[in-house]
Amino acid sequence: MRVVFFLILILVILAVSPILIFISLLLWVTQGHPIIFRQKRVGFGGRTFIMYKFRTMKHGAEQKQKELTPLNEAHGPVFKIHNDPRYTPVGKFLAHTGLDELPQFFNILHGDMAFIGPRPLPLSEAAKLTAWQKKRHSIKPGMISPWILEGYHKQPFDVWMKSDIAYIKRKSVPYDLRLAIWTIGFLLWLFIQECVSRS
Repeated sequence: MRVVFFLILILVILAVSPILIFISLLLWVTQGHPIIFRQKRVGFGGRTFIMYKFRTMKHGAEQKQKELTPLNEAHGPVFKIHNDPRYTPVGKFLAHTGLDELPQFFNILHGDMAFIGPRPLPLSEAAKLTAWQKKRHSIKPGMISPWILEGYHKQPFDVWMKSDIAYIKRKSVPYDLRLAIWTIGFLLWLFIQECVSRS
């Protein structure tokens, strides 16, 4: 089964490689290096790993987070601003369409993540989880989380954590396939919505 999954993953990476190359070149031309944003996140068993994303923000964005705290739109210990002023023009489009997450296919290839699972939190946010919320670390984190499909950061933090734990209890191949199909439709909707808003 692992061999089959590995082969499928390689085929998926090959299929999206033209998109990965195009975005990499676009970022290199428009905002320079680094193209990839690396950040320590908490994954399976509470272990840390380096998660990859396309860089969507200006240099020094992490250092500017404190001064933007009053604009935080998320609940609980997480930080999220939909129209974050730290976004680069290209980065904002990538973040709003989910294309910035594509490098995480290599996190899956390395074994740190799964396609579907709880979204991994940065170390500073994961450190604030309560005991029952840390149950989300009992499986690998995912590129896509049911929480995102169920309402994104508009819902209270506890609802998000309960969604993750509910997913862990329901996790199965048929359920993941259904979520994967839902994800494709959701991402297409985000892409169209973002394109329309910019036209």
